[in-house]
Amino acid sequence: MRSRQKADEEHLVRLVAKGDRAAFEELYRRTAPWLAVRLRRRCADEQIVAEVMQETYLAVWRAAGAFTGVAVGGTAVGWLWTIAARRLVDAFRRRAHHAEPPEAVAAEAVAPAAEDEALAATVGGDVGDALRRLAPELRQVLQAMVLDGLSVRETSALLGVPEGTVKTRARRARVAMREALS
Repeated sequence: MRSRQKADEEHLVRLVAKGDRAAFEELYRRTAPWLAVRLRRRCADEQIVAEVMQETYLAVWRAAGAFTGVAVGGTAVGWLWTIAARRLVDAFRRRAHHAEPPEAVAAEAVAPAAEDEALAATVGGDVGDALRRLAPELRQVLQAMVLDGLSVRETSALLGVPEGTVKTRARRARVAMREALS
């Protein structure tokens, strides 16, 4: 059942690439609830989630022809999540840029990143503290793989690093978390 649904979603993306509106509507119907839940795990602001959803599906409509199935392990939903996650990061950056007065840009290096703020809102207590103390590249991998449930291949595509690097960072992050929580 799951592999058939995966194949169906890939087929829908290919139809969307040909301009099929009904396929686009069906893809949206199948994936929007799941995508909204995932985005809400990273962002509590419903306005940003709605904006990211809109931008994501607009990008899907415009770029469905770019879906090859190889970049994210052949899953249409993985490809869709990669688009959404990037749009969410862009939204966080826009919000942070507009919220800061120009003189605060110099302090950006010490201010928490928007992704860190989202993480803090999602995970609290000792685990949240330990996550925030991780190096950013380790935290990104854990966030993608654990909080978002992405595979190594999907995380690799999302972060733009090789799969081996994702595996190494995940192992280092688990060791660091274990030490921090013991």
